[in-house]
Amino acid sequence: MEIISYVGFENKSHNKIRSFRTRLTAPFHTHDRTREHDSSLVYHFTAIETRHSFAAAAVRPQISFRSILNFFGRTVDKIQSHVRIIAVAVMFMSVSCGVVFLYTYFTSHTGPLRFRDSGKTELETLDKVMSSFAMDGSEGYNDSGDILDDNGNTSVITESLFKKPVTFKTYKVAAGDTISGITRKFGLTNLSTIIAVNDIDNVRAMYSGQKLRIPSVDGLIYTVKPGNSLAGISAKYTIPLEDILDVNDLSSQTIMAGQQLFIPGAKLNTSELHEALGDMFKIPLTASFRLTSPFGWRSDPFTGVRSFHTGIDMACPVGTSIYASMAGTVLTAGWSNVFGNYVIITHPNGYQTLYGHMSKVFARKGQAVNQGMCIGLVGSTGYSTGPHLHFTVYKNGRLIDPRTVLRIH
Repeated sequence: MEIISYVGFENKSHNKIRSFRTRLTAPFHTHDRTREHDSSLVYHFTAIETRHSFAAAAVRPQISFRSILNFFGRTVDKIQSHVRIIAVAVMFMSVSCGVVFLYTYFTSHTGPLRFRDSGKTELETLDKVMSSFAMDGSEGYNDSGDILDDNGNTSVITESLFKKPVTFKTYKVAAGDTISGITRKFGLTNLSTIIAVNDIDNVRAMYSGQKLRIPSVDGLIYTVKPGNSLAGISAKYTIPLEDILDVNDLSSQTIMAGQQLFIPGAKLNTSELHEALGDMFKIPLTASFRLTSPFGWRSDPFTGVRSFHTGIDMACPVGTSIYASMAGTVLTAGWSNVFGNYVIITHPNGYQTLYGHMSKVFARKGQAVNQGMCIGLVGSTGYSTGPHLHFTVYKNGRLIDPRTVLRIH
């Protein structure tokens, strides 16, 4: 019978020795412990004979090259399997995000907007609300600066005054005076006259005690430039040459550079006038937009019935910031079945602005806002089938085309 001695295990049973061997070589076994006769891995003990007795057997796993390849092959297969699962998950997430992005983009960047029937009663109600907020019309004048009478008509210019030399008076501004009130006081018909003659760049900066030159007839003062001719100046302002000669008491058409002429009946252009009045509005959106519906009469896109559109519509994505077009005070921030969430702001000189279809409103009633302050976000609330801002402008309770004060086309 063969006798093998295991150092430290002389008196141990064979089963316990096998158990020890199994624990030693466990790291080199495959996952399937039943495959003990797999030729890819070989485990054995080597008995070492010493001079007087058998030495302990050295336990060494012997790993073949083939077994290494099989081991790494299985590992690579598992890694590839995990990679495939991750790749499929990433691809699914990418496709999902892409679909969400495209849906958001195309729903935010609308095509031509279509409106449902807004309801005549609702529009009339909102119009009455806006009118009730209007300031006293005593400062009444139109966008060209023409003074309006009690019926809203422009004053008639007395052209016979163009045949007389212009004269000037001095007026001291009193507390409570307004530029329109002073214009009326002296029988003039347009705000441009006092603003231009006195070189006023901001009527709000006028103060009590300030002295103004008041001409006897409407018009502007023009400083002759080198190369100017009287005929050329007449053509520029479309004023008859004879009127310029008469008002300036000139006996000939000879003029010199630096000479000041009074041009009867001439007016400041709209931009210059509104800048001096402090009525310069800014577009309430700084992001890009499309003007989808102008101010005025149109065929209702939904019903086809001819109706009056009270403002302009600017289409842009939901969540776009909306800014106060001019400094003022928030009169109301509420809800309308037509305009959804809306804000009305009152401004100097009888102006009010309305901002409609907002998704969120930041402004609150009674709040003082500066020009350019964010008052809410673009949405599609109320009767609207696409995200946009509806912008309305009132002047002394009357609707005006917002493009006349925004310089937008």
